[in-house]
Parts: sequence; structure tokens; C-alpha cells
Amino acid sequence: MESDPEVATDPVLIRRARIAAQVKLAKRIGYLGLLVAMIGFGIGIATSFSGPVITIAVIGLIVGVVVLPIPIVLGYGVMAANREDRGGSSFH
Repeated sequence: MESDPEVATDPVLIRRARIAAQVKLAKRIGYLGLLVAMIGFGIGIATSFSGPVITIAVIGLIVGVVVLPIPIVLGYGVMAANREDRGGSSFH
């Protein structure tokens, strides 16, 4: 969290900062799942798709597809809330 005194006392900003940190972690997990799937697929191409390689690629893809959409949406929500607090408009 930031060292801003307003953030330290405002429960909404504290919660938003906590959500932003969780979103960052979840995005890393989701993108890591997609990376594992791509690497597994690349290894599968090179080794004629053995059973364990297919399993690793599919599990990585499932992790990425299941985990990633939620933090992406929540991340946009946090950014919009921060923009609204600064007085910016979310409409163009």
C-alpha cells in the first residue's frame, strides 16, 4: 500500500488497495498458466505430443482460462474507481 496518510485511514481505499494486490497476484497466476500451456504445446510439437506433455498443456490452459478473466475485470474496476476518485470521467 502507499504511504499516503489518506490511504492509511480510509477503509474504502484500504480495501481497494487490498483488492488491487490480489488482482495482481491472480493475473500473474493466470498468465503463468497460459505460459505453461504454450511451453507444453511447444514441447509437444517437438516430441510428437506424448501423454504427460498434453496433460501439462491442457492444465496450464485451463488454469489460465479459469483464473484470468476475473482479475482482468476487477483490475478495470479498481482503475475506474481510482480514476473516479481523482475526478476523471469514465466516459469520453
